Amino acid sequence: MSEKIIPVVMPKWGLSMKEGTLTEWHVDEGDTIEVGQVIMDVETDKIASEVEAPDAGLLRRKVAQEGDVYSVQALLGVLAPPEVTDEEIDAYVAAFVQPSSEEGDEEEAASAYAFIDTDAGRIRYSHMNAEAPGTPYVLIHGFGGDLDNWLFNLDALAENAPVLALDLPCHGQSEISENIRFTDLINTVVTVMDKLDIGKAHLVGHSMGGLISGELAKLHPDKVASLTLIGSAGLGQDINSDYIRGFVDSESRKNLKPVLQLLFADSSLVTRNLVDDVLKYKRLDGVKTSLNALANQLFVDGTQHIALDLDSSPSPLVIWGEVDAVIPASHATNIRNAEIHVLAEAGHMVQMEQANNVNTLILAHTR
Repeated sequence: MSEKIIPVVMPKWGLSMKEGTLTEWHVDEGDTIEVGQVIMDVETDKIASEVEAPDAGLLRRKVAQEGDVYSVQALLGVLAPPEVTDEEIDAYVAAFVQPSSEEGDEEEAASAYAFIDTDAGRIRYSHMNAEAPGTPYVLIHGFGGDLDNWLFNLDALAENAPVLALDLPCHGQSEISENIRFTDLINTVVTVMDKLDIGKAHLVGHSMGGLISGELAKLHPDKVASLTLIGSAGLGQDINSDYIRGFVDSESRKNLKPVLQLLFADSSLVTRNLVDDVLKYKRLDGVKTSLNALANQLFVDGTQHIALDLDSSPSPLVIWGEVDAVIPASHATNIRNAEIHVLAEAGHMVQMEQANNVNTLILAHTR
């Protein structure tokens, strides 16, 4: 009967995740679970998120308790049809061997992040499934973000093709330059692609990263196989200047947390650890000056200063969170000849809040 038993385990989001806290079950023993159904909430040292069921079945046993911390791949629950006896489930739970995630994963995580020299300084990047034959994806984050903004997208996109995600200059763990120019960000993406022998790619840009992607497509059309714009800048003048100024100027947890909550439809996703990580970045020498320099180039007098010209670009996929509090979802309709999807129950970080839907849309658009 053991082949009819399906384990529910702690998911792994990104290569750096080692453990998570099961904060809440959304299903009870005896419930029939469908693929994609939200079954629990998990909080990591990066972010809190809902967990959707990868398998369907009858939930026969909750092994994990709310509030407890479990390592990646730990057994949290058991799915099994009614004919499997309680004794068989007891035996399965007792005999369950958690897949090893220590030595191998540590080596994998260490090799997943690398650095490359560019004219804008040393750039951190992750190049997943680099030897795969498909057209690569290049993921470009937004203002103040880093490659961890793609935490819930990397694995899904890397199943059949290479995926490059990078920390833009003055962001994440890349080098900080107080004299940064917006054009440096575009040129850096091109340089990293060239140094990694990525000739043509599916560009996926979020927020300011969408603006970078669109400008890159105009300047280097030979490098762009497709274009996906997520909550993108450059499609209208409106911008929440309170968010921009708040992000740049906030220097304490108390002031920064409500600013970061503007990114999500569900403000509870902004954990203490997430706020602390952003504060740690913002306290690096030169960060405030460099962010100010970019904000003064891109967001003048509380409006967006650069408008995308996509007339010569491939028809883009445009994705937006319906309750985006940073850039209005109405901007999605300001672009012609686009495939447009506005997703409910999501804010500016729609690629995190609606990761499965976003991944499905991107994969369908780039087949």
